[in-house]
Amino acid sequence: MILIADSGSTKTDWCLIDSSKKQSYFTTEGYNPYFVDEQYMVKSIEAQLPAQLDRLGINEVHFYGAGCQDDKVSVMQGVLQSVFPNCKRVNAVVDLLAAARGLLGNRPGFAAILGTGTNTCIYDGNRIIHNIDSLGFILGDEGSGAAIGKKILGDYLRNKMPEAVQQAFEDRYQLDAEDIIHKIYKEPMANRFCAGFTRFLKYPEVDAAYGHQLVKTSFTEFFQNLVSCYPGYRQYSFNCIGSVSYHFKDILEEVLSDFQMQAGRILPSLIAELAHYHQEN
Repeated sequence: MILIADSGSTKTDWCLIDSSKKQSYFTTEGYNPYFVDEQYMVKSIEAQLPAQLDRLGINEVHFYGAGCQDDKVSVMQGVLQSVFPNCKRVNAVVDLLAAARGLLGNRPGFAAILGTGTNTCIYDGNRIIHNIDSLGFILGDEGSGAAIGKKILGDYLRNKMPEAVQQAFEDRYQLDAEDIIHKIYKEPMANRFCAGFTRFLKYPEVDAAYGHQLVKTSFTEFFQNLVSCYPGYRQYSFNCIGSVSYHFKDILEEVLSDFQMQAGRILPSLIAELAHYHQEN
C-alpha cells in the first residue's frame, strides 16, 4: 500500500492507495519539523491515523511537508519510519514540490503556496529550478495566513481597528495583550496561532472594507517581495494552493491584475492531484 501526504503547518491531507488502486482520504494536524520535535510528531500521527489503517501494511510513503528541507528531511524520514516500520521506501520532500506537481503535473510553470505559510517557485515540469526563500514566519511569509494574522493582532493591540471591529474581536476572542504576547513568544507553533485569526475577517460582524484592505496589503507585499522578484514572472500564469489563496481569491485576483499576471489554478487542497500524479508517474 502507498501513502501520500501533503502537510502544512496546520493540517495534513493524506491519501492511501491500496493494492487494487482504491483511494482513501483522511486528515490530521500539520507537521513542520522546524516547530515540533520528532517525539511529538510520532505520537500525533499514530493517534490520528484512522483506526482501520494497517500501519504494518504500508510499504511506500511520499510525504510532502512544510519545513522538509536540509537536515529536517532526515528528521521527517525518521518519524515516518517509526510510524510505518515495514515501509521499504520513505520520501520526505518540501511541500513546494507537491504544489508544483499537483498544480502543474509535468508542465513547466509558476507554483505557489498561500496557507499558514508562503512559498513560491519556477518548475520545469520535473523539478524546481528557481525558488526565492520566503524567510519563514518571523522574517517573511508575506501573504500567508500567519502574516495576515499578525496584521490583525497588531491592529488590535495598537487600537488601529475600526471601533466596531475592535469590539467584535474582543467579544469573540477574550484575549488581552498579555495572552497574545505569551502565545506568540512563549508557546510552540506561534505561526499556527496567528494564522487562526484569518477566519475572523470572514465573520459577518467584521467590516468588509477593513478586511479587504488588510488582506490586499498582505497580498501586495507577497507580490512585491517574492513573486515579482522572479525574472519574467509575467510570462507565467499564477498557480496556487492553500486555504488563504482560495478563500480570498477575489482579492488575490485584484492583486494579480495590479501586477499584470494571469490567474491559473487556485485550489484549496491538492491531495487528489498528488494521488493522480503518483499513479501516472
